[in-house]
Amino acid sequence: MPTARKKPRTYDSAKIRAAVTAQFGHVAAAVATLTPEQLARPTHLGAWTVRDLAAHLAWIIRSIPEAVARPEPAEAELTVRNWPFATAGIAGQIDELARETAAGEELGPLYEESATRLAELLRVVPDGRLLGLRVGAMAFGPFMVTRTVELVVHTDDLNRAAGLDIPIDRQALAACTRLLADALADKTPGGSVELRIPPFAVVQCLEGPRHTRGTPPNVVETDPLTWIRLATGRTTWEEALDGARLSASGERADLGPLLPLMG
Repeated sequence: MPTARKKPRTYDSAKIRAAVTAQFGHVAAAVATLTPEQLARPTHLGAWTVRDLAAHLAWIIRSIPEAVARPEPAEAELTVRNWPFATAGIAGQIDELARETAAGEELGPLYEESATRLAELLRVVPDGRLLGLRVGAMAFGPFMVTRTVELVVHTDDLNRAAGLDIPIDRQALAACTRLLADALADKTPGGSVELRIPPFAVVQCLEGPRHTRGTPPNVVETDPLTWIRLATGRTTWEEALDGARLSASGERADLGPLLPLMG
């Protein structure tokens, strides 16, 4: 007999808005300290330099008021859970648009303007306001949850490329971890493997015998940042295993072929 599907996870709007604001503030403070030498460094993101990456982080926030300014769609097409899979087809378009938007602009004023406009929007835009996005129509509240993914992933990218230690807001990290864990559960529904990402998420995935009590026969466990890197293609399953950042027990506990979920 099929097991009833769990209700979709909910997110606290006030905490998400505060997390996005805090994480962007952390990034802005760090970017202000970057030297020309650091800005010119390569990243692991194709041809992007550190400056390109820093500009993209500002664009992530700058694009929010641009979306609000467009005509409101009639109905939502995307949820938090299916957003990761909708982004794959327009990655190149987003890259090009972000480069054009930030081309020639000084990072300091770009970040200041983006932070100011974000603060203004968060005071007046309700969660239910629909946005016409390039990936499809989405409500403002769920879209803000997806901003935690973009900010956390690219903050980690920036830390690694520029040799920084930018803090990652706990609420932003939690939301990012949970969204990507739920995406895996949606991509491969089932109950034969349990993915544990303490302290933020536990999900089951893959068709097969469902675990009901005791220790599951197939368990994968890792930390939030390693999970995020796996889910977004920043590291591989083998690298995480070899580096002892991941444990996998059970004959079905190899999630490598299912990753990454998004690039």
